[in-house]
Amino acid sequence: MFFDTLQAFLDDEENGDIPYFWSHLKNLRMKLPFILAKRFVAGESFEKSVGKAQYLNAKDLKLTLDLLGENVKDRKEADATVEAYIDLLKGINTHELVSSISIKLTMMGLDIDRDYCRDNLFKLLDVAQKHDQFVRIDMEGSDYTQVTIDIFKEAFAKYGKHVGIVIQAMLHRTKDDINELAEMGADVRLVKGAYKEPADIAIQSMPKIRVAFKEYAKVLLEKTAFPRFGTHDDELINWLRDYAGQNAIDKKSFEIQMLYGLREKTMVDLTQLGYCTRVYVPFGTDWFPYFSRRLMERKENVFFVLTAMFKK
Repeated sequence: MFFDTLQAFLDDEENGDIPYFWSHLKNLRMKLPFILAKRFVAGESFEKSVGKAQYLNAKDLKLTLDLLGENVKDRKEADATVEAYIDLLKGINTHELVSSISIKLTMMGLDIDRDYCRDNLFKLLDVAQKHDQFVRIDMEGSDYTQVTIDIFKEAFAKYGKHVGIVIQAMLHRTKDDINELAEMGADVRLVKGAYKEPADIAIQSMPKIRVAFKEYAKVLLEKTAFPRFGTHDDELINWLRDYAGQNAIDKKSFEIQMLYGLREKTMVDLTQLGYCTRVYVPFGTDWFPYFSRRLMERKENVFFVLTAMFKK
């Protein structure tokens, strides 16, 4: 059944029947070995990921380490997650990695209580500030956009350069959000957006999402000190390079970011050309949701899974 669904997905010239494919993929969750996620996830623990991180640093690639997980409902688990993030910051120092970290507020208890989540974030940021480290607040589904921005604003007012946020170009509301955050001087990572959202919430057409991404990138390049752009899209990468060149924007005044396991050679080439680059390196045991979103993004990723299935 899985392979019948997979074939239907691959046969469709656009995206395939993603909901149908996704439903069967979820049914296989308990049967999928971690080896299938190894292209996109560095390891099931920080210790198992250190070697990959050192390898990328050796290629002059900066990193953002990301402990995978989302939607924690239990306070003990949320407290443990905060301690795991603190240990991650300490581990980065111990191993002398050139890396920041990325966190999800729902892992820090946002679904439990807003103020409890904020306090957990501030506890983490106290450590980051003490050791001159940086924490990126990841953006989740649209139900969390407003509260994530609100908590970020509180954090930014207190911790400044030690905290940043992710904004999704696909959301209709981003036109207003990007201008407000730029005026604040916030550290923004602009992405297309990886969550499935309805038409009243988000742009549905990829060409239109690219147009929005470019417009928001212009705002960030004009109004913020060091914007970050997370994309694997050649059209957007080439546009960023051309726009910077045409407007005398220094290559070192913005950063191009990609995900672990995707286009490493491109990142190395960009670094050698003088651009600032960064690789997002996820790790952890709760890898299935992240792995599934990567699988849905590109059909080439599905072929990788098939290949891995038949390797000894």
